[in-house]
Amino acid sequence: MKQHYIIGQIETPAGIVGQVSTVWTNKDLFSTLKVRWSIGRMDYTVMPGLYAVGNPDKESDVYVSCNFKLSFDHLRRALHGMNGWILVLDTKGINVWCAAGKGTFGTKELAYRIKEHQLEKVVTHKRVIVPQLGATGVSAYKIKEETGCKVVYGPVKACDIPGFVANGYKTLPEMRKIDFTLLERTKLIPVELFYAKYYLIIVPAIFLILAGLHTKGFSVDLSWSNGGRAVINLCIAYLSGCVITPILLPLIPFKRFSLKGVVTGWLMAALLLYFNFLSTNIVEIIAWFLLIGGISSFMAMNFTGASTYTSLSGVQKEMKVFLPLQIGCVALGSMGWIFSRFI
Repeated sequence: MKQHYIIGQIETPAGIVGQVSTVWTNKDLFSTLKVRWSIGRMDYTVMPGLYAVGNPDKESDVYVSCNFKLSFDHLRRALHGMNGWILVLDTKGINVWCAAGKGTFGTKELAYRIKEHQLEKVVTHKRVIVPQLGATGVSAYKIKEETGCKVVYGPVKACDIPGFVANGYKTLPEMRKIDFTLLERTKLIPVELFYAKYYLIIVPAIFLILAGLHTKGFSVDLSWSNGGRAVINLCIAYLSGCVITPILLPLIPFKRFSLKGVVTGWLMAALLLYFNFLSTNIVEIIAWFLLIGGISSFMAMNFTGASTYTSLSGVQKEMKVFLPLQIGCVALGSMGWIFSRFI
């Protein structure tokens, strides 16, 4: 089925190539909004292969991209008014940065696509431009050995490509700079909000029911009063990790995201305690500090793969150390909270 962004076809010595639009339609904008809220995120893909932008010829540049459609869309829009080829790798619907870390945006896949789509018949310059954030997955000298193509690493952002080309295929210092501004962090929040959407329904529901337990059995009134408070505390713990932490990220001490999440979680818990919203029972208060800190820490740790603050090895090390601690805090907090029902 022809996709809406394919507006024509171009015949090449290697076969017919789809010509894509560089202008986003309302459908693109609506789909982008949906994927930002994690709706259909893993199905938002482009068929791997070779595409044309404008009216390219044998001298036109070849830009390498992943098959996550949002990344592909930003690239084709950045090439507005230019002629070029886009070689899309099969990254299983993952963006360039994450796919490079996972190995799907890598040397093997790039070499395969260059050969599969007979790039030597399409262009004469034997040069492919790889996004800088994909550099960790692509070995330039191996691509040269296997395909004869030279890898040129482009800018971090697709919007800098016109300037990169005008500068003789050299990146200026600002083109190599990776920012993680408030706006960029805020864009990630909706995805994280929906990251555990099913748990966000199931877990509070369980707490709502268990809140009715007491020494004499079960009370519906307690379930609503204590349970309602528990649901609010859980939601605040969740929001602390995936909303408050990324917003205040540079201001929070510690490098590890898990520790940043603990800081914001405990600050929120302290605020709830100040307004007498946790409990007057010391066991339940401690339980909530463990629960809120553990949940907030885990949710904040999800941002390690989307930020410029950590490396792949740093992420793996952090998860190995802190994930058991987070699970332990939540488990102990839950048991303590249930135990407090009978005190």
